[in-house]
Amino acid sequence: MNDLTGAGPARTRAFLGAGLVLVSCLSVQASAALASTLFDRLGAPAVAGLRQLCAALVLMVLVRPGVRGHTRQEWAGMVVYGAAMAVMNVAYYGAVGHLPLGVAATLLFLGPFVVAVASARAWREALLPAVGLVGVVLVTEPGGTVAWAGIVFGLLSALALACYTVFAQRVGRASSGLEGLAVSVGISALLLLPFSLPAAPGVNGSDWGLVAVSGVVGVALAFTLDFRAVKMAGAKVVATLFSLDPLMGALVGALALAESLSAPVLVGMGLIVSAGAMATWRAERLPASPMPSSTDHP
Repeated sequence: MNDLTGAGPARTRAFLGAGLVLVSCLSVQASAALASTLFDRLGAPAVAGLRQLCAALVLMVLVRPGVRGHTRQEWAGMVVYGAAMAVMNVAYYGAVGHLPLGVAATLLFLGPFVVAVASARAWREALLPAVGLVGVVLVTEPGGTVAWAGIVFGLLSALALACYTVFAQRVGRASSGLEGLAVSVGISALLLLPFSLPAAPGVNGSDWGLVAVSGVVGVALAFTLDFRAVKMAGAKVVATLFSLDPLMGALVGALALAESLSAPVLVGMGLIVSAGAMATWRAERLPASPMPSSTDHP
């Protein structure tokens, strides 16, 4: 996998990265639908903290990251990366608690959309995330009753995901494997302990099963795939491909929550997928992400 992240044509890396993002988006939305069943009993912040803790334990056991030998810049990057994870999880779950899954995922996409537009070097490249945004608006189906608390949580999750996208690349450059990711997830879990620890005694056996599955699938697996995808294709391409999140959210909502999909939503999905595919295809013209080394710091 490490060879694929730094060698080969940019288009090949981009297609591989796109596949990882696709699985990651599905993992995030499916785990969010699963975890949402616990919101009424435990609360969204507690669920976010508990699943982050489970993910951190899994990654620590599998990766066994070292805590020594990191520079101040590397630690700063991992702390910001972990903080972005923590805020994103709590805010996104807060949005899911007030909004349909597809709408919450739509607001979440606004973060990487801004990253993609800001990193565009030509107006043609900026058109791709713009097409994705049009699709996002259609998926949202504006005009209904607005849950402002959910909107605020959604926008906060978008800001956190923008930081997450940028610092995933920075941490990836400074880490030869998944050590930076594992440490960052651990930092995220520590920051969420004020929410997770008080709720832990009230979690029963079946709840722990849901939390564990949600943490492994929605955090450990999804974040690992995102991390690899950013190293393969770069932050801008992955940011545009995060437009698949609203698509996955709407599909999971339809399958798990029996939500119907209107014609505008279907058109929006088509635009989102098209923007993601075009971003992957045009990645051949983009410079490859710098490879990590012992002297390559954020």
